Amino acid sequence: MSRLLILASKLGYQTRSFAEAAKALGVDVVFASDRCHQLEDPWADGAIAVHFDQPEDAARLIVKQSLVRPVDGLIALGDRATSTAAHTARALGFAYNSPQAVENCRSKLRQREVLRDAGLPVPGFFSFKLDKRLEKILPRVEFPCVIKPLRLAAGQGVIRTNNPEEFQAAVARIKQLLETPEIKVTREPDLDRVLVERYIPGGEVAVEGLITRGKFRVLGVFDKPDPLEGPYFEETLYVTPSRLPDEMYDRLLDCAERTVHALGLTHGPVHAEFRIKNDGPDKGPWVLEAAPRPIGGLCARALRFGPKRVLLEELLVRHAMGMTGTDIDREEDASGVMMIPVPKSGTLEKVEGEERARATSGIEDLQITARLHDFLAAWPEGSTYLGFIFAHAKSPAEVESALRLAHGHLKFEIAERLPVQHPVTGTAQSASE
Repeated sequence: MSRLLILASKLGYQTRSFAEAAKALGVDVVFASDRCHQLEDPWADGAIAVHFDQPEDAARLIVKQSLVRPVDGLIALGDRATSTAAHTARALGFAYNSPQAVENCRSKLRQREVLRDAGLPVPGFFSFKLDKRLEKILPRVEFPCVIKPLRLAAGQGVIRTNNPEEFQAAVARIKQLLETPEIKVTREPDLDRVLVERYIPGGEVAVEGLITRGKFRVLGVFDKPDPLEGPYFEETLYVTPSRLPDEMYDRLLDCAERTVHALGLTHGPVHAEFRIKNDGPDKGPWVLEAAPRPIGGLCARALRFGPKRVLLEELLVRHAMGMTGTDIDREEDASGVMMIPVPKSGTLEKVEGEERARATSGIEDLQITARLHDFLAAWPEGSTYLGFIFAHAKSPAEVESALRLAHGHLKFEIAERLPVQHPVTGTAQSASE
């Protein structure tokens, strides 16, 4: 039996879906995960415990383990695992992106520099350390602007500001986020630095692609019908096929291919996001970011291929294992997903309306992934969703309507996290401290 190495966070949504796709193809699975190495296989899945913040050391450990359990291909889920995947693939002789190409994507600052130097349309930008005095930074800022950490994903910590007062408040908020234990424990580099870039008006689209030994092809293009204008940038609706005009669509695909090649990506899945500016001399697609990994969360389920409606997970497993059946096109019907946003920070106490949401015409599935009684953080501090709604119909408009109607049936009761008094100091603190 052939064996696939899946590198993924212990908290990732996608791991089970890709493992199930592999097993359905008769492929065994080995996991490499950022879990505690001192626990004796807590999930009973035989995973290799690694530190994704030390990719070369993690790769050496995986290669050593592969002497006992050889693997025939690999796939990385989520941004943090991609560097380890690159070093592992190079050591094992697998086709994959180089470590340098992955690093070009992992740092938002480095990615901006590479794309700018290649002549790609990216907003004006600069970076600074959070210990700098803001009165020295503000003269460089062109409002409106977007401030973001260099390494976080899913819109976490990304804030639009329109004036100096908002800028100072946003910097303070991002600094506080980057100093939380949840972020510090990742040991990501550049947690003391942020990126400032000019805000580009327009709608957003996402391109899902696949590179095979340097040849890039588009698997699907998603419109994001909800306006993402700030101040925060939590994503909600993804609908495909895109409703962009043909001329703009062609320009987008050209921009996506140029982006992939400029970053040095050569093999594997790619998820890229763009702003579409509809007027002015700089009209057209602008690169927001590209990552050498599949679309996040459970959203891969919104893409299916060929008359048998093969799921994206299966297609990507086939590609990673060098199997046939990866050259099929996306189905003709429209599909989409809603990532159910967290409306406010607090503890999830109750979910109502699931049956009515599932019964909505066009809805194929509803997954509530948030657990009752868990604390949920809204954006910009948060990065996880309440769940996912999936729809399928003849047209993108029908898909969008179904997702909105289903979401309207759902009611989430989220209680505020009450402060408690410290037994010694008498000061107020959150219940989780």
